[in-house]
Amino acid sequence: MNLEPNDLQLFARVVDAGSFSRAAERLGLPKSTVSRRVAALEAQLGERLLLRTTRKLTVTDFGLAVFEHAHHVDEDVAAAASLAQNRQIEPSGRLRITMPSDMANIVLAPLLAEFVVKYPALTLEVDLSARFVDLVGENFDVAVRMGELRDDASLAARRIATFTVSLYAAPAYLAAHRAPSEPEALMEHEALRNLSRAGDAMPWVLTRGDARWEGIPPGRATANSPEFLMRMALAGAGITVIVDHFALPYLQRGELVQVLPDWRLPSVSAWAVFPGRRLMPARTRVLLDALAAKFTTEECHAVDAAVQTSKMRARRQREETERRSQRGESHA
Repeated sequence: MNLEPNDLQLFARVVDAGSFSRAAERLGLPKSTVSRRVAALEAQLGERLLLRTTRKLTVTDFGLAVFEHAHHVDEDVAAAASLAQNRQIEPSGRLRITMPSDMANIVLAPLLAEFVVKYPALTLEVDLSARFVDLVGENFDVAVRMGELRDDASLAARRIATFTVSLYAAPAYLAAHRAPSEPEALMEHEALRNLSRAGDAMPWVLTRGDARWEGIPPGRATANSPEFLMRMALAGAGITVIVDHFALPYLQRGELVQVLPDWRLPSVSAWAVFPGRRLMPARTRVLLDALAAKFTTEECHAVDAAVQTSKMRARRQREETERRSQRGESHA
């Protein structure tokens, strides 16, 4: 059975209006056309939807059941029309965003600068606090969040990127503390640890093939800001977990060195989270499109390739240094 959505929509309008005449007037159609199409729908369904008299229009039990679905069709058509109209509107007004400070400062600041230039009728308000913002309650448009998301039926989410992460330390730190060759050796080092939402230090989970190690190395610094921990690592304070995307410039300049390069840590997803409204405001839509473009372009793939190239170069340099050291020891 192939029902015509237009006839379902027309039936819903008749029920809402309470009469064929009023529905025909609102739709700008002849009453005879409306009556004929509803009759054709009844014939196709095989049951009466409406009982007609000269004074009254009554919806049958079956008609009420069909009306519920027909009303959804009518709403969806209206929503699609509104969406099309909304996409043609110039984004304007205040766009409230919340995101981690490291994501904003290291990755997204240039994108947001281009964004405000492109849409002069928009005003950005960006919250960089570490707190978990209530988007609906505090009237935010978008949150950029890292890692696992909480279940919340009032929100929708779009994955915008997946980042690889690694252990890093400054060359000065590794010169003063022998670089670990196995994860167990991390327990003898100073760790710069990320703070979980529960207020505890997050464990480090490393894998190599079927081998797995999990632990919380000792450390004298724990913080809820990965960027802050990276700055401490750059200053030689210890080993920390850093998103490779963030570490790239320091890796290329030799200011950071990957620790335990043969072991992997779980990747981290970045999400754009927004209120699950039926119709998305134009300002939210263009920001989501910009975020999606940022992490699906050749530039993003080039960053990933540059990270891997820098890691391989640093590894070859370490291996060459070790060979020279061994040759020096053998000559001695």
